[in-house]
Amino acid sequence: MNILHFPDNWLEPLGKGFCQDFLEEIESKFLKLSTEDVVIFPPIPSIFRALELVRFNEVKVLILGQDPYHGFRQANGLSFSVNKEIMIPPSLKNIFLELKNDLNIPISKHGDLTSWAQQKILLLNSILTVEQGKPNSHKELGWDKLTNKIISQLSNRGNMIFVLWGKTAQKKYHLIDSKENKILSAPHPSPLSAYRGFFGCKHFSEINKILIENGSSEIDWGLD
Repeated sequence: MNILHFPDNWLEPLGKGFCQDFLEEIESKFLKLSTEDVVIFPPIPSIFRALELVRFNEVKVLILGQDPYHGFRQANGLSFSVNKEIMIPPSLKNIFLELKNDLNIPISKHGDLTSWAQQKILLLNSILTVEQGKPNSHKELGWDKLTNKIISQLSNRGNMIFVLWGKTAQKKYHLIDSKENKILSAPHPSPLSAYRGFFGCKHFSEINKILIENGSSEIDWGLD
């Protein structure tokens, strides 16, 4: 079928047999969806973009989202991110507000987080696709099998920072070895929950502090 092109550099860490079986399973579901005339986001070439931008052995930080934005042209394959010409969604606005309050980073005029990914932050959603106008519509498609494996294998690799914002992300806590990795947890940046503790969590400065302690370079959070 080869509808989906999975990044080669993640095959070995996740297990080639596992990836092959998973891709066959998910592609058969995509073929069925293609007969139902539904619009799926992000575009198929961008589904694995988070993995394409960061190799397994280079990931420093994983920021876990729930599922892609479901509005037209919003999703670009990175959690919380949108392309430069797209209006910044409310959750991302709140992320930028916390970033300014934490590190005095000017609030960006765009929402493209590609530069974070280029600094070895894996911006991963638990569910990698969604139907237009239907949030969480692919919750039962089977993406969790893949993304849980990614989280587990990165945990096994160790020396990671896992950022879990919101209850959905925090359900993955059991997949992570907290002795070998750092876990930062806070309410979701959504306007419905940001005031319950996302604002003031200071995760951006905390990430940089941990990276420096680990002898790694800190993240430049500013967006051009």
